[in-house]
Amino acid sequence: MKLVSFSTHQGSSFGAVHNGSVFDLRKRLDGRYADLKSLIAADAFAQVQAVINEDKGDYPLAEVTLEPVIPNPEQIFCVGLNYAEHVKETNRETTENPVIFMRLPASQVGADQPMLRPPESTQFDYEGEIAVIIGRGGRRIAESDAWNHIAGYSCYNDGSVRDWQRHTGQWGPGKNFYRTGAFGPWMVTSEEIEPNTTMTLVTRLNGQEVQRATTDMLIHGIAKQIAYLSTFTPLFAGDVIVTGTPGGVGAKRNPPLFMKAGDVVEVEVDRVGVLRNPVADEA
Repeated sequence: MKLVSFSTHQGSSFGAVHNGSVFDLRKRLDGRYADLKSLIAADAFAQVQAVINEDKGDYPLAEVTLEPVIPNPEQIFCVGLNYAEHVKETNRETTENPVIFMRLPASQVGADQPMLRPPESTQFDYEGEIAVIIGRGGRRIAESDAWNHIAGYSCYNDGSVRDWQRHTGQWGPGKNFYRTGAFGPWMVTSEEIEPNTTMTLVTRLNGQEVQRATTDMLIHGIAKQIAYLSTFTPLFAGDVIVTGTPGGVGAKRNPPLFMKAGDVVEVEVDRVGVLRNPVADEA
C-alpha cells in the first residue's frame, strides 16, 4: 500500500493512496493515531487495508497538498559517499563504515512543492536517493534482522548547497537550508518490496537523466546501515534513513550543473514512484 502525509484547507492529516484517491486515515480510524508516524509505530497496516477495501476515498490525489512522508521524524540519517561512482567523482576514498550526517525536518518539502534555492548561494545541487522508513525500532539490530525493522520505502532528493557544504569538514549547513530537500511522494510499505530487492534509482533535471544506479551498487547496503546506526543510537518508528546518492551530481560536471528557479527535478525509484519538485528562489 501507499501511505502519505498531506494537507487540505481543513488542515494536515495522513492517508492511504489507492486508485487515484486519498483515504483520510485520521478521520477513517476515528482519531486513534495522531499522524503517520504513530500509525507505523502501532503496526496498524491491517486497519489501513480494511479502510482501502471500502468503496471510495475522501479526496482526489490531485486535490491534496503532499507533505514530506514523515513530517516529524525523531531522526533523519543520511549516508554519504555510498556509490563507487560518486566516491570517484568527489576524489574521496571508500570508507570501512558508512559516512553519516543528519538532516532537519524543516529542510524538507513534499512532492510537487518547490525546493528553495537560498539567496546565499547559486550552487544548489540535486542528489537522488532512496529513503528507508523504520517501522519497528530497536537498538543494536543485527544485519540478519534489519529487514524486519523496515516499514517502507520512498524517494528522496538530498538537495545540497555545495559551497556551504564545503565551509568545513562537517557538511551540516549545506545539507540543511530551509526547504532544500524533498521526500515523497509516498511510502510504499515493505510487504510490497521483498528484502534485498534490486531497485533502480534515476534522477532527471528538466527531463534530462543525470543519475542512474541500482541498489546492488550500494557500498554499504540497507541492512548494514540499519545495523550500524542502531549500534550508536536507538532507532524509532518513523525514523528515516537516506541511503546515498550515485554519481552524476551537478557540482562534479564540467561545466557544473546547478539547479535554478524554474527547473523541475524528478527522482524516480522503480518500485516506489516519482518524486517531482519545481525549484524556486527563496523569497
